[in-house]
Amino acid sequence: MVKILLIEDEPGIQETIQITLESEGFKLTIASTGSEGLKMVTADVSIVILDIGLPDLNGFEVLKLIRQKYQIPVIFLTARNSEIDKVLGLEIGADDYIVKPFSPRELLARIRAILRRTQNPVSSEQISNQKIRISLDKKLVYYNGNSLNLSPYEYKTMELFFKWPGRIFTREEIMDIVWTEPEDSFDRAVDTVIKNIRARFKELDPNFDPIETRRGQGYGLKETI
Repeated sequence: MVKILLIEDEPGIQETIQITLESEGFKLTIASTGSEGLKMVTADVSIVILDIGLPDLNGFEVLKLIRQKYQIPVIFLTARNSEIDKVLGLEIGADDYIVKPFSPRELLARIRAILRRTQNPVSSEQISNQKIRISLDKKLVYYNGNSLNLSPYEYKTMELFFKWPGRIFTREEIMDIVWTEPEDSFDRAVDTVIKNIRARFKELDPNFDPIETRRGQGYGLKETI
């Protein structure tokens, strides 16, 4: 049975998540403070769902302390919706970020995506699915064994998408995480990178497009490709 730890101080949200996860067969343990939650983190926990606005420690501090001992996947669940908080959470080691109010179905989808990735581990030097393989050490993307000629930003965007399959990133999130030179950042730069990635794949297979576009939201990797 998959064991999930919820660190959240709002009783209503605790109850909603408990009903949702236990009805799907997950085993849920609940802590109402960061200090209490840290005592419950053990190697057999599959995922931690972590609120940022806790009454004692904030979620960022809790995550840093978890990462000192464990590499357990962590999903931030929070009312904070600023781009800075999202980027900070991902950069310090969170695996996903969901903003309140949220859909229980969305939370389930995020949990299942993480479990698919972590329960089927790949080499630390590469990440892959049935058609696409990314060599992390060589910084190369392969489609059916053929290397794509990607620019550094195109490669980094694909690597980002592959680490969180099914997640849709806004243009701002992609630029904050991927872009290294502020002078290279300009309106629609992300659109150009996505267009180029699609073109590289179509050079090898005219009918293949791994990128999902959600109008008004952003881009991500299709969960089924």
